[in-house]
Amino acid sequence: MTATIPLPIAPPPRGEDLPYDDGEPLESERHLHQMTLLIQSLKDAWSHRDDFFVGGNMFVYYSEAQARKNDFRGPDVFVVLDVEKKERRSWVVWEENGRLPDVVVEIVSETSEQRDREDKMRLYERVLRIPEYFLFDPFTAQLDGFVLDAARGKYKRLEPDARGWLWSQRLGLWVGAVRSRYQDIETQWLRWIDADGNVLMHPQERAEQERQRAEQEKQRAEQEKHRAEQEKQRAEQEKQRAEQEKQRAEQLASMLAEYERRFGPLGK
Repeated sequence: MTATIPLPIAPPPRGEDLPYDDGEPLESERHLHQMTLLIQSLKDAWSHRDDFFVGGNMFVYYSEAQARKNDFRGPDVFVVLDVEKKERRSWVVWEENGRLPDVVVEIVSETSEQRDREDKMRLYERVLRIPEYFLFDPFTAQLDGFVLDAARGKYKRLEPDARGWLWSQRLGLWVGAVRSRYQDIETQWLRWIDADGNVLMHPQERAEQERQRAEQEKQRAEQEKHRAEQEKQRAEQEKQRAEQEKQRAEQLASMLAEYERRFGPLGK
């Protein structure tokens, strides 16, 4: 009997060898700004943490077959929890201990909406089993969110609160459209919002807040300096008045002494 020699198993492709850019531009400048806003603001708010990754418009490689075919363009924005915070060119599941995104956000457009609501949604629901999926149109501010029902393997629509915001249980944050200014555009931007209703700031907002705080501190310092000058002036005036009163008292005492010297003590 001839022995069968097992064929060597080819290792999966390395992330550094896989394409990370499909060369297709985003739908519009607004789409790029919205994606960047979500990524920057979460990184800024969680800068003290080292257990998450947030990325956007980058490939998520979930299987070797899919990697070979290169048939899936990555989410616009996605967040993975309980992983090392470091730079990545793409998300390669077999290099991340099997970790897949916890939250995906797609910035929809007229040309991508059907794909985002059908093909990608089925992939996220049935294959990748992404726990939370959000879709946002940056021009109409329409926001939809879904949470995976693990028992049924189906997405269930999230119900918005009175403000139209959706709660992300995974992130412990609200996801909602908030009128704000970013990249010189004031509109309904999709924002992360904490449990107390505070919008997570992007770096420009934080820098502007710090500038305003510094300006307020400068104004307070100027006001304190002005008050100190006024107090100093009042003290000088009080000193001058006291000096004048002293001089008048001395003059009266001198006049009285002169009178009594000439005419004798008063009252006699």
